Amino acid sequence: MASNPLEPPATGTPAASVEPPPTAAQLSRDTLWATALSVPLWAVGVAWLAPMMGLQMLMHRLVGPDRIQWLERLYTRGQIALTGSRWRAVVDPAVDPARPYMFFQNHVNHLDHCSMYAATPHFKQGVELEDHFRYPVYGAFMRSRGTLPVRRGARDFDRLREQMRGELARGHSLLVFPEGTRTRTGQLGDFRTGVFRMAQELGAPIVPVTVTGMYRVMRKGSLLIRPGHEVTVYCDAPIETAHTQRAELPRIMAQVHALMARRLADYYLASNPRPRS
Repeated sequence: MASNPLEPPATGTPAASVEPPPTAAQLSRDTLWATALSVPLWAVGVAWLAPMMGLQMLMHRLVGPDRIQWLERLYTRGQIALTGSRWRAVVDPAVDPARPYMFFQNHVNHLDHCSMYAATPHFKQGVELEDHFRYPVYGAFMRSRGTLPVRRGARDFDRLREQMRGELARGHSLLVFPEGTRTRTGQLGDFRTGVFRMAQELGAPIVPVTVTGMYRVMRKGSLLIRPGHEVTVYCDAPIETAHTQRAELPRIMAQVHALMARRLADYYLASNPRPRS
């Protein structure tokens, strides 16, 4: 889900005990070489994106968005490959391919939907700010796919909940970003309560999705694409929300946050090991 989804961030979202975030020097590859590589990478990325979105929009009209999963997986895997990144998915065996979920993913950059989409065979409907539907090409793509709009600053909870209910009833999963905005540090931010209330009221199981490596490839505030990294998508075991009480919501939020924060901490610790004293 894009920024400002329904409610402000929950203050004091419990965080896991994590390692200190990597320094700017550790993360940065903004060298002249990286800058030079970004130009052809952007060129081939756009050359792939435009015709693939056009083909998908045509197929949406002919057969429906949820009937072309093979094409969507090809498009998303190709888009990540064209950043010069390696990709892999680690999916918990408890994730049932036949069951709809709400996939809660950490929010890194504009390729987030591409980085995780092919990790599981589910059709994943997106939830985006209504403002984003004005973007050229991408806005038309979202409309043809049935992406659910969120109105900025409006108390839109009831309408959106019923639209989500309809998607789940059709066997569609939902892809949302509980932070509500892209990270500026590579670390997990506070969660917004609205998407968790939505999952609980719908009784939808939550699959925590943590993507590592993408912050090094592309991040908010920079147009550079930095090739040569491995992007890993972790889909952890579903967390049930059906038959839970409103009072249990903070516990569910803390459980999801701690799991995702630990995935990120383990990644940074492995890729930037501390020197021995």
